[in-house]
Amino acid sequence: MERHFDQELKELNEDILKMGALAEEAIYKSVEALKNRDQGMAQSVINNDALVDQLELAIDEKCIDFIARYQPMAKDLRFITTGMKINAELERIADIAVDIAQRTLELVDKPLLKPLVDIPKLTAVAQKMVKTAIDSFVRADIALARQVLSSEPEANELRNLIHQELVDDYMVKDSSSTPRAVQLLLIARFLERICDHTTNIAEDVIYMVQAEVVKHHPEKLKKEN
Repeated sequence: MERHFDQELKELNEDILKMGALAEEAIYKSVEALKNRDQGMAQSVINNDALVDQLELAIDEKCIDFIARYQPMAKDLRFITTGMKINAELERIADIAVDIAQRTLELVDKPLLKPLVDIPKLTAVAQKMVKTAIDSFVRADIALARQVLSSEPEANELRNLIHQELVDDYMVKDSSSTPRAVQLLLIARFLERICDHTTNIAEDVIYMVQAEVVKHHPEKLKKEN
């Protein structure tokens, strides 16, 4: 029984790693499509979302079945329930990548408003946060989870820089640029939301490992840093 239990835990790890890889790929492709004006790549992100949805449902069913059959306690139960939460967060991240791809489709046939500099930087931060958050779960590593949380200010700063530039340098000075600027503003906001979801994952990992709730309690994080 114990051998089957451990094997199924390993398979759950692998499924969540796969879910994380799909989410990372969707983020990357959605912004690469924007940079390269690639309609086909943007559409592929939208089309592949069905695979993410199917995997999310399969992981949820596996977790529920796992709990019903083994009735795990304490740390194992926290691992499984955290896996379910992370699964949901990754599905939302993939959905946001679809939102970015849809905004990209609105822009591919229009002149580029400005060179893309800060949006790719924000994308790189988001991708790294997602990867590190998933690694923190798989390794049960609080230090990695804290790396994710410490990256959030950088993401917020980049998003604010993008917003300020688009509004002050484009929308205010040339109203005809507003439709394109709004799409880029939305993309920046979507990337920031991806980073928000990864902080949720990191907070859940900290709870999983040490049974302490840090979500909505920033003073606990400061105390331990």
